[in-house]
Amino acid sequence: MFSRWLGKRSAGPARGGSPLSGLSVPAHAGVFSCRVIDPVSEPVKQAEFALSDPMGRRVVGGETDPYGTIFATVPAGEYRLAVTCEGFTPFRGNATVTEGGHAGLGDVTLQIAQPPSLPEPGEWEIEPMHSQISFTARHIGLARIHGRFNTFAGAVRIADQMENSAMHVVIDAASIDTNVRMRDDHLRSQDFLDVAHFPTLEFYSDRFVHRGGSRWGVTGALTLHGVSRTVTLDTSYLGIGNGMEGEIRAACRATTELHREDFTVSWQTMLARGIAVVGNSITVDLDVQIVQQAAQ
Repeated sequence: MFSRWLGKRSAGPARGGSPLSGLSVPAHAGVFSCRVIDPVSEPVKQAEFALSDPMGRRVVGGETDPYGTIFATVPAGEYRLAVTCEGFTPFRGNATVTEGGHAGLGDVTLQIAQPPSLPEPGEWEIEPMHSQISFTARHIGLARIHGRFNTFAGAVRIADQMENSAMHVVIDAASIDTNVRMRDDHLRSQDFLDVAHFPTLEFYSDRFVHRGGSRWGVTGALTLHGVSRTVTLDTSYLGIGNGMEGEIRAACRATTELHREDFTVSWQTMLARGIAVVGNSITVDLDVQIVQQAAQ
């Protein structure tokens, strides 16, 4: 299978030889390559890249290899390269790939990005109209079920040092919504959330850990189904902006993974083949905007 693409290679290609040496390129195609490095010439691995055609359609994409290299065989034509990586300024460049030819951009240097300004110290509140708390769970080991909580409230106290900040979020358990009424009623029952006895989910954190660039870890106690467990939100801080009425807003995205049995939600009905109807792991995603409150 591979021989159709690789052709016959020589035992030892000459140092500095053509990247196409020994490579069979499909008709009407050519090769694009470059190496992504940082300002001190170290390779940037796992940087995301995309090659798009003049219409903006993505032709190929992926991540750089451990040496920062991008190497792709594409139809001959004009291309736009986009490279992005956490903590760096995005790169944009152009390339022309000819039939049987090699378009090499050489070393592409990513510049260190300045992290967005942090929110000012003080009291901030979650703005629910522009925020979302959603989740994803496996169903019968195959498809994924997507849902959200429609009603929640929260406050964030930003300290002079961001690491000393705190947040408190309260979620109405009965507001769970997967767009299927019968399923939602089941999720509210004693088999799952048991909202009659545990009407809210709560998260409290006073530990904000900077992980570099715009990434933070927010660790705290999540109380669900009457049980509290330590949870860390992997958080990307998006920066500050102004709303329609001039109010100051800050935004972030966060994700974490929960395990039902950690919170004694242990409903384990099985299919005939022994596959759980609902998977044990649940991914939670948050898109949050907070609004600065007037000083008291």
